[in-house]
Order: sequence, then C-alpha cells, then structure tokens
Amino acid sequence: MDALNHIAGADRAAQDNTWIDSIDPATGAAIARYAPGDTEMAEEAAAAASRAFFDTTWSSDARLREGILRRFADRLEARSDELVALLSLENGKLKHEAKGELISAISEARFYAGVARVPHGRSSEVIPGGLSILSREAAGVAAIIVPWNAPVTLLVRSLAPALAAGCTVVIKPANQTALINRAILDALLADPEIPKGVINIVNERGTEVGQALVASSNVHVISFTGSSRTGKAIMVAAAPTMKRLSLELGGKSPAIVFPDADLERAVAELTFGALSVAGQFCMCASRFLVHRDVQNELKRRLAERFAALRVGPASNAESQMGPVIDEANRQRLLGLIRGAHQDGELIVSGRPLEGNGSFLTPTLVSVDNPGSHLVQDELFGPIITFETFASEEEALRKAHATVYGLAASVHTSNLERGHRMARRLRFGTVWLNCHRRQFAEAEVGGFGESGLGRLHGVEGLSDFMETKHTFLQHS
Repeated sequence: MDALNHIAGADRAAQDNTWIDSIDPATGAAIARYAPGDTEMAEEAAAAASRAFFDTTWSSDARLREGILRRFADRLEARSDELVALLSLENGKLKHEAKGELISAISEARFYAGVARVPHGRSSEVIPGGLSILSREAAGVAAIIVPWNAPVTLLVRSLAPALAAGCTVVIKPANQTALINRAILDALLADPEIPKGVINIVNERGTEVGQALVASSNVHVISFTGSSRTGKAIMVAAAPTMKRLSLELGGKSPAIVFPDADLERAVAELTFGALSVAGQFCMCASRFLVHRDVQNELKRRLAERFAALRVGPASNAESQMGPVIDEANRQRLLGLIRGAHQDGELIVSGRPLEGNGSFLTPTLVSVDNPGSHLVQDELFGPIITFETFASEEEALRKAHATVYGLAASVHTSNLERGHRMARRLRFGTVWLNCHRRQFAEAEVGGFGESGLGRLHGVEGLSDFMETKHTFLQHS
C-alpha cells in the first residue's frame, strides 16, 4: 500500500507527484511508497482542521467522539494480523513486539473512548447569589508529530486523548514509518460519522512540515515525542503563537540493582528493559547502576546474556532482537562503539551482522566517569553502560547525574528501600523489580529535560484542553 496525505476528507498526492520508498530495515528493500507533503500542504491541513473545529459539532458531541474511538479500537483489533505484519516490516520490530504495541494502542483508544463521556467541569456558589462555572473545553487544533520507534502506540496515545477532548488534528508521521501510520489512521477514517477535516495527515520528507505546523496560527497544541534537542527547538518556534505543548522527550533511564535483588530476575528485566526494540525507546534501561557487592556476578551474567542474544529479522521466530531503524543509525552507533574504549571497558562489543539489513548486536560498556558522553547522551540503540555504587546516596547521586528524568527502575527484595528510592528519584516513572511497563490508565512524562506534560491516564487529556470560568450573578 502507498501512503497518501489526507486533508479535509480527501487523499492528496505530493504537489510535484514525488513518491519516496519506505524501506524494510531487515533487508534494505523497498516495501511501498509514501507521498511527501510540504509547507503549503501543512498550512492547508491546519486550516481544514480549524474549520472542522469551529464549524462542526465535533468539539461539543462527546457521545459521537466516544463511539468513533470505540469503533476505531474495534477496527484495529479486527485487522490486527495485517497491522502487526506491516509494523514488523516497516519498523523492523519482532512480531511479539509489534503485537504488544498494537495491543497497547487498542487499549489507549478504548480507555479514552470511555473518558470522552466523563464530565470534567464543576460549579460552586462562590459568593451569595454568585455562581462560578468551570468548564473544560477542547483547546482547538492539535498537531501530532509522531516518531518512528513506536509509531502505533505513540500515535494513538496522543491521538486518542486529543479526539476524546474534542480537538481536531493534523498528524505528521515520521518518514521511516509513514505506511503503518496511514494504515492505522485508515481504521479511523473508515468511520462514516467522523466529520471531514477532523483527521488530517501530512507526510514528511525532511523537517519543513513539522516546522510549518509548529509555526501555524491555526494550530493550538503541539504533541511531540522525540529528542530533547528537537523539543527545545519546538519550544522556541512555538513561542510567538504561545501554543500549548505536550513534549515527551529524551531519557537516560537508570536501572538500579541492590545486592539483595533476585539477580536472575534482575538480569531478565534489565535485558528486556535495555534491548527491547533494539534499545530504540526513550524509557529503555540505558544505564545499569549496580551495587559493588554484586558487580562481578551481575557483569558476568549480563555479558553472557548479551553475547548470546539472537539478533535477526522478525521473519525468524528465533530472533530475540531486531535491526535498528536504518543504516544511517547503525553507522552512528558503530562510531560510538569504536570510540567506547576511550570512556570505559568494553564488556561486550557490538558488531554489525552481514547482509543488507541494519542489524547490530548489543554492547555493554563499563564506565566509571558519570560525565562520559556514553552516560550523558541518549544513544538510542543497543549500547548500555554499566556503573557501580556503594550506597543509596551514591546510587541517587549517579542516577541524577544527567539532565534527563523520564524513567528509572529499582531492583531490591526490600520493598521499604524500593519505595524510599522511588520517592527520592526525580523521574516521571519509577518501576520496582521490573522495567518498561506502561498502561493506558497510568500517566507518564518526564522531569528536567525529558519533557512537559503527561500522556496516558485521565491527566493525558489536560494538554488538549482549556479551562474556562463563567460567572453568573443571579441575585
């Protein structure tokens, strides 16, 4: 299938009839094509979304929105085999990873279908004869800028609350995953009750579409998932129009292991937390912080697990980790591996696999200097650092040694210690004795340079809503 743009209820090819191939990262072969948009198309889509917001009953009809989201989830479920196959093909995810991502997206859509009909306002007689009415209203047009690493879940976790709140949307897929995003959105656009202009899609070949949406006066909310560097640029570009911003940005998530942890379980959780989706996830366990009393044992076990991991395509049922997204990212990561000896000791050194796919085996590097770029930078791939600590205070100090505060995990059999650490860790999510668990019902977001706002849960609506105060003096 080819992925066209979609504006005001109509599919649109590129202005110059250009088509760009979407590439399978496991083989390097073209799968299908997408039609890139441009600045003019982005503004046209924003204007169409604005008309749908102001000229239809979409924002005021909660029951309509609930039904559309519920049927959207049903269509995704009915097409799950097809969508899982396409996600694996275009993104490189293993089949079980792709299936888990689709299940999460369906859960998001169903959760927000229910939330759409929950009244959010309140009223009170603040003075005798004076009634204050606080209403929660849709913010307007939301531009959703979707990343490539989890293009289904990260699309729907912004799209579903935006629609539940009553916003209309312009969606900008990542160029690496335009096909799966269009396939997901086709399940929404198939609903005959959705007004034209509520859902608009503009594909991207570079950065001009995203920049145009951030600058547009017709856009009231930007929901972006991606790097902190790009998030900061969005904040600057959005300042002239004072847009609302929902930003889930970079992470450098520590997994902290105490000596009383169940080491077998910890090794399994750390490996899963670090190497799912080939380490290309903002909440991945990218730093292992291990108590000195168990450092040698854990280092040995992790090295064995990393070295034995079977890297391969989703088409091979025995594969345990898929490729990185493309060759450019593989070369970037290989450069980091080649220079890693300058910052620490390579426990397991990653290597490229032969063939056309962008496969890279995992790397584990022992680092003593918290200022190392391997510790400070979000590497976004299967390169994990191993650091040690001797006390809770040192663990906290090292965990907080970066500008990020997205997620962390604590592994200990002492739940009192686990909760004590969770209270003191300045991260938006803290897992105890596990890593990388997310739910539609539970909010996530970052401290520090990991972002603004929260996604998932009831609070996920907040970024897409405004509060209005109406006062009635009735006596």
